Formats: sequence, structure tokens, C-alpha cells
Amino acid sequence: MRRVEHVMGFPVSLRIDGEGFDDTVADRLFAWLREVDARFSPFREDSEVRRLDRGELDPGRLSPGLTEVLALCERYRAATGGAFDVRLPGRGLDPCAVVKGWSVQKGAELLRAAGARRFCLNAGGDVVTAGGPWRVGVRHPEHAGRLCTVAHLTDRAVATSARYERGDHILDGRTGRPATGLLSLTVVAPTLTEADAVATAAFALGREGFAWAAARPGCEVFAVTADRRVRRTDGFPVAGSGQVAA
Repeated sequence: MRRVEHVMGFPVSLRIDGEGFDDTVADRLFAWLREVDARFSPFREDSEVRRLDRGELDPGRLSPGLTEVLALCERYRAATGGAFDVRLPGRGLDPCAVVKGWSVQKGAELLRAAGARRFCLNAGGDVVTAGGPWRVGVRHPEHAGRLCTVAHLTDRAVATSARYERGDHILDGRTGRPATGLLSLTVVAPTLTEADAVATAAFALGREGFAWAAARPGCEVFAVTADRRVRRTDGFPVAGSGQVAA
């Protein structure tokens, strides 16, 4: 079964291999992602996130989902010494860097609960896999039509943070300035919750982000630095060349 929808500002594609699956399971998945967008988007005036940011909600009485997301945000803020921060001065509360991976991982758990054993869920280039192996390409940070590596995944997730889609949108919370030490950083982890948050947090750290991400338990990392050097942990499940042309 295959399905693609545009949710949360990016395309989400689902492929489930195996018999006995119809649109019902996909309907539940995409309904969940639309619910997340409505509740947690910093761009919707009536979302829980915006209402909290405006001081309309008691911080001690938030939904369990937002409480969990904000706890994750604080964990990574502390772990990076403030480089990763969803409450930057002069900006509203924006937990999107955690919400995306967290919500798509919850969606993958919904699929598993429905009996799916082999699937690939791709949310704007961040991917959760079940079964495998699956080949997941990592886009070249400077050439849209090329890959810089291909990861082989089985029951794993992969996420990339980079400057190529939205420019210098990731800020170093310690300085308030764009993080520019890396062109891209990709993390493979057991869950997309962790892969996505670690990738963004490491990117915010700049050049030191590779070593920080590589030290996270269960994480394998592939990075391209601002001077176009490739760094890769020994366990990164790569297939093919890991070289990036200047």
C-alpha cells in the first residue's frame, strides 16, 4: 500500500509491504499528523503552542503530548549547553525541531500496532523504517540532484539537518546567530524522535556537533562540514561512496 499527503508543511509518504492493509490504517496515520499540526504548530494562532506562548494556558496543565515535547526540548537544551533552544530571544516558542520526529515516530508506532511489519514512512526526508533492509538516500548538501551517501536501514530511523532547504534557519542558542559550521548532518538512531532532535541539536552546535552526536548512545552520524569535509562514525550503515564533491 502506498499513500502520499502534504501535512505539517511537507510531503509525507507511506509504503506498507504485506497483505491485508487498506486505507483505514493510512487514514488513522494522517489524521494523527493533522491533529499534531493543529495542536503544536507555532504558525496557527489557535494551537496549544501559540496559546501557551501568549500566556493563555497554565504551564502546569498542558496536554500530555505537549508536556512530553517540552521535556524533550529541555533535555536537548541542557545537553547542548543552550545551543539547541526552542525559546530564543525575540522569537516565539517553536518546538518544531522536536515535534516532527516525535509525531512521525508516534505514527510509526500506530502502524506497528495495526500489524504492519515492513514499512517505510518518509516525512520530508526524515524516515522511519520497519523490517528491511531499506535503502535511504542522503541528499548532497550543495547539489539537489545528487546523493552524498546511501544508508541501509532495518528497524531504524534517519534524519538530516542542513542549510539547503531553508537557508540558515537553525540558530545557535548561545549566540542567537545562524549555525554555519556544517553543511549537513545526518543521524541514524533507533527512533525518529531521537534521530531528528539529535540532528538539529548537533547542527546548532556547529563543528563540535559531530562529536557530540556521535557520543549519543545508539546514534550513528554522517556529516559534511562547511569546508566540505566528510565525517562519519564507523557504525554508520553506509552503502556506496561517502565522498562529496566540492
